[in-house]
Formats: sequence, C-alpha cells, structure tokens
Amino acid sequence: MPLYECVILARQEVSAPQVETLADEMANVIAQGGGQVTKKEYWGLRNLAYRVKKNRKAHYVLFNVDSPSPAVKEMERQMSLNEDILRYLTVRVEELEEGPSAMMQSKSDREGRGERGERPRRDFRDDRGERPRRSEGGE
Repeated sequence: MPLYECVILARQEVSAPQVETLADEMANVIAQGGGQVTKKEYWGLRNLAYRVKKNRKAHYVLFNVDSPSPAVKEMERQMSLNEDILRYLTVRVEELEEGPSAMMQSKSDREGRGERGERPRRDFRDDRGERPRRSEGGE
C-alpha cells in the first residue's frame, strides 16, 4: 500500500484533548478504508507564520499513514468539512520515518549541532591570516 505523511493544523481555541479526539476520528476513517496509522504525534500549540482564518496559533498533529488512496481521499474530505481544522497537508512518501520526527527530537539530539542547536562556528580568520596592526596616529 502507498505510504503518506499528513500534518493537520487545528484551531487554537480547541483544547489538547479535543485535538486528540479529532486525530482519533481521522485515524478511524483510515482504518475503515482498510489502512492504518502507524505513527501519530502531537506537536503542540505553535505559532503560525501568518494568520489563517484569524488564528495566530494552531495545534499541530502528524500522521504516518499506510493506506490505500481512497481512504486518504475520504480522510481529506472529512478534514475539509471539519470547522476545527484550519489546514492539512498530505504527502506521499517512499518510506516512513522511524522514531520521533524532527519536530519532536530534542535540540541536542540533532546531528552536527551544538548544545543549543546552532550550527558549528567556523573561524574565518584562519583562512585570511593575521591582520596588520593599526597605527596609533590619525593618518
């Protein structure tokens, strides 16, 4: 069966337990269509880059889905009818990601990153050599 990743954005006024119930309803739609949700992650209430239907924040939920296409289409239809869902994006993937997603990993777990999650610094002075000293006079 095809593999999909789906991210759902729910309104900020909805409580976290209601978002979990909403996610379970969507998982049931997939199950009724002959598929299964292999992973479900709640990413929490996060800021949006721009307002969506007068909302500045949204609850994010990620699904990894192993399902036939008609079941995914039905899930998307149900999401488009639901007033609590602001946006959704479903993408077909070659393989599903094992373990926690990048959003759920702690910053220190990310590869090639420092303690606070920043990129390692490169010292560009090594490439240019030493600078000449400034003169004391106001030339």
